[in-house]
Amino acid sequence: MPMLSQTKLDIWTGTEALLFDLDGVLTPTAVVHELAWRRLFEEYLAAVGRGPEYADADYFDHIDGKPRFDGVRDFLASREITLPEGPDDDDAAHETVQGLGNRKNRLFNSIIETEGVDPYPGSVRLVEAAQARGLKLAVVSSSRNAPAVLRAAGLAGAFPVVVDGAVAAREGLPGKPDPSTFVRAAELLGVPSSACVVVEDAVSGVQAGAAGYFRAVVAVDRGAGADVLKAAGATYVVDDLAELI
Repeated sequence: MPMLSQTKLDIWTGTEALLFDLDGVLTPTAVVHELAWRRLFEEYLAAVGRGPEYADADYFDHIDGKPRFDGVRDFLASREITLPEGPDDDDAAHETVQGLGNRKNRLFNSIIETEGVDPYPGSVRLVEAAQARGLKLAVVSSSRNAPAVLRAAGLAGAFPVVVDGAVAAREGLPGKPDPSTFVRAAELLGVPSSACVVVEDAVSGVQAGAAGYFRAVVAVDRGAGADVLKAAGATYVVDDLAELI
């Protein structure tokens, strides 16, 4: 993978497009996702009488950055629970992988509709700087709620290409840490992967960027830890995306 200079944090030279993850990168909706997952599994484990109880580490160990149904499967596997699959639009009341995933989605949307979402100021500054330089922009998110979140945050107009969980399911694209969704976003923008910079915060997303032939992978540390993100393949780790301007 082409690497940026290690002596200067320069994402502009030779870059034609930025491919942003959404939750935790552009908006603090990772916190909302984490809350929705917590409510889902606390209620579920209590109802079925299984333990151990949901803990903060479960989100990062089994769920963060993955497609929703993968997160359900992996968390349940950590508790040695196996549920049947269901159709993607399975009723949220059903005890299936898809039913629980859609129940989580209902919880998430309820929180977003009630409380809204404000984008990270530093991320907005980077988006505006990229637009001023004529770079192309895309959002690549495992969430199927990406368009709604972008609208709620007032960012929808900045991203002509959104490859979210719904697009991935429709086109049969594997989720992160596979790089396919980022590669597809580059294709839709008409930019070679080698001229795209991936911007991520989740370990699985950084791994996806590192697995593709992208110009660089910039990780913003929202709690995963700089060393962990670097080990996953990040070219650079920053605390705030405004540092890139």
